[in-house]
Amino acid sequence: MAELIEFETQRLRLRQWLPEDRTPFAELNADAKVMEFFPSPLSRAESDRMADICQSLISGRGWGFWAAELKETQQFIGFVGLHIPSDQLPFSPCVEIGWRLAFQHWGKGFATEAAKGALNVGFDLLGLNEIVSFTAIGNDRSRAVMKRLDMKESGTFEHLQIPAGHVLRLHCLYRLARIDHVA
Repeated sequence: MAELIEFETQRLRLRQWLPEDRTPFAELNADAKVMEFFPSPLSRAESDRMADICQSLISGRGWGFWAAELKETQQFIGFVGLHIPSDQLPFSPCVEIGWRLAFQHWGKGFATEAAKGALNVGFDLLGLNEIVSFTAIGNDRSRAVMKRLDMKESGTFEHLQIPAGHVLRLHCLYRLARIDHVA
């Protein structure tokens, strides 16, 4: 088992997953607004399985998609963090940065704030040379976060886990090199 990495930002705590995170996580994964740029919302069982995987990967590596909570209230609001995609992607192997927050917490800068902390972990603690992010072409909100992180757009690709002809299959890729990262 690796040493557990957790961190705080001005308003958030990024930590290992807890059993009480499962219900609010399932609620956000069932929300059509949150899951608009995914093939479908997740069932409770699928959501719990994803939380289990996130927790297991953090236990094994020390880092991953951390549970994000508001420091002021300890309320779980979603996840933000780093992940090694299991899907074979045109730019694999890689480490991606990603986020998924409950809709009521959108538009408050939480994704950007937490992602900046995750980038610091990736570059400063883990010594990564590059971190990527990707999303469906139409996901302007996530793309705006990527731009606020100073990530550079690096083309498009077809995500092979999404069926051919599906509106979400075409994805855009963003990259950030360690030498371009400003902490």
